[in-house]
Amino acid sequence: MNKKDVISVLKNKIRTIEDPAYDLHVVGPIQLPVELDGQTKVFQWYSWLRKEKRENGSAETAEELIESLNDFHYADLQQSSVLVYGDFEHSPEALIRMHSICHTGDIFGSQRCDCGFQLKQSMRMITEHGAGALFYLANHEGRGIGLFSKAMAYLLQEEGLDTVEANVALGFADDSRNYDEAIAVLKLLREAPVSLITNNPRKVDAMRKAGMNISSRLPLWGEATVYNQKYLSTKIAKSGHFERILANK
Repeated sequence: MNKKDVISVLKNKIRTIEDPAYDLHVVGPIQLPVELDGQTKVFQWYSWLRKEKRENGSAETAEELIESLNDFHYADLQQSSVLVYGDFEHSPEALIRMHSICHTGDIFGSQRCDCGFQLKQSMRMITEHGAGALFYLANHEGRGIGLFSKAMAYLLQEEGLDTVEANVALGFADDSRNYDEAIAVLKLLREAPVSLITNNPRKVDAMRKAGMNISSRLPLWGEATVYNQKYLSTKIAKSGHFERILANK
């Protein structure tokens, strides 16, 4: 999808609330299927972005906002943390999950992805193992493009693009995430090797090259639904994840 088509799809999905000091750009609605008590309920999701007024006092147009999306690192405005369990420093074996924040999946339980399931399941795996750490990487939303940009990527996915194609259409790389800070904190907390919970062997290779001491990889599959099957298939086809039979739910 070229830039002209991207703007055509998105410009009518962005509305601006003007204040004397700033503008609020609101994007949506976006279909968000959420599991509640064993039933799927479809919500309409919106995201908004606050931007200070320009010197001439005018608000950015939708076209200008879309064009400038990848000039600003919106994802960097949030802070990360790590949840440590057991004797993480001294345990002979410890599990690690580098979990990218997913506002829609982790908080709302969206079935457009499997992130919420992976968050909870990796915590279960760590506690059952006895020692480990879950790094919650807050600047990884939408594979590093930020929540507001991810909302627009979702709208492009509703037009038929997959996860990778939508990010690229907005001017981003397929995956903009960086793990340097998390690896530095990991080295501070533990010197011995760790087992990484991930379905992506490319991530293991990349983290080893970045200096992370990894002894093995543990897969984490689950929560395949009719809503995220294309998302999971794209991970396999374009992001290097090991293949797995996906069962509709």
